[in-house]
Amino acid sequence: MNDTEFGRNSASAPLLRRDFLRNTMLLAAPAMLVGMGVPLSAAAAVYDPPSRARGGANRSVRDYGAVGNGIHDDTSAIQAAINSLPSTGGTVFVPAGTYLVDAVRSVKLRSQMHLKLDPGAKLVAKPTSSESYNVVFADVAHDVEISGGQIIGERHQHKGTVGEGGHCIRIRGCERVTVRDIRLSDGWGDGITVGPRPNRRKRFTYSQDVAIANIICDGNRRNGLSIGNVIGIKVYDCEFNNTNGTAPQCGIDVEPSPDFDGSGHCDDVHIENCRMSGNGAYGMNVWKNTSNLVITKNTIEGNKTCGLVTRGMTSSSITGNTIRKNMSTGLFIQIDTGDLGISGNTFYDNYLKQGNVARTAFSMTGTSTKIQKDLIVGKGTTNIRVGSNTYK
Repeated sequence: MNDTEFGRNSASAPLLRRDFLRNTMLLAAPAMLVGMGVPLSAAAAVYDPPSRARGGANRSVRDYGAVGNGIHDDTSAIQAAINSLPSTGGTVFVPAGTYLVDAVRSVKLRSQMHLKLDPGAKLVAKPTSSESYNVVFADVAHDVEISGGQIIGERHQHKGTVGEGGHCIRIRGCERVTVRDIRLSDGWGDGITVGPRPNRRKRFTYSQDVAIANIICDGNRRNGLSIGNVIGIKVYDCEFNNTNGTAPQCGIDVEPSPDFDGSGHCDDVHIENCRMSGNGAYGMNVWKNTSNLVITKNTIEGNKTCGLVTRGMTSSSITGNTIRKNMSTGLFIQIDTGDLGISGNTFYDNYLKQGNVARTAFSMTGTSTKIQKDLIVGKGTTNIRVGSNTYK
């Protein structure tokens, strides 16, 4: 079994990703999507994420004792298949079935490997009282790919009441990672978190060159996607919906951590053609020490507070997005944000908690009080360039 057999290198690969998103979302929430009249982001999927370098070895977890009946603990069998790969790496295939995983132990990935789930495969976390877990964990690895099927946390069967660290996928201090064509739901913490590996009395090991494409994060407890200390991450054609339970409760949260010496940052982030909807707080939050973000062609709607909030973001752009039907301000630019271009966006029906006020559509350059439900540029910001945007 190899990648070519699954169409990864064929001209039809973008169509396969569109079909994945469309089919999975229709299974997950058809009534919601039809009721909102929203076209899926899959309809415009164009990004072909990179396949990472690895050897040609192939393993099936069934050959190492995995049962896939949703009852048997398959953690050791899946790990044995991964550990059996030669030094050059390869692909570990998970056939259709429901595989119970002890997420406190985690399925630990290695360098130069592809964890490839059949579309009918599910990795399901065993109920635990632990405050922190990772169903799939890549730690200081390189050239890693994760694709297909579903990874499901245990938030609805969780045995404890505290903590926020139960993640479906965690990527820590890794280089050249691709996550694609997969649904991540019901994590006690995040659907997926990408960040640094802390080092005692040394600078963090940052994650670098990460591609996330055509994934769905739904119903996780803390964030759909958390981006920490990362240099170079692309997020295309994804859905981050219905996050709720513990702060920040965002679809996407970009929030680098202070390093041991007080530094720490995130740089070179591209988020395109994604949907952030129904989240318990913001659709997207960018919080301090983050630069060179491109936020474009996304739909940010129906979130419980603001659509998109920035604080401490620099040298970035917000263009061509649709920001609508959020309960508070559509786009709120806060203190220490600088060198930011905002243009070509469409805003309407924001600040719904004060009621929906009908108005005639218009375009405007700059800001004024009449668009404060949609766009606010706060105090302590510098060089915020508000070009022409549409309001209706």
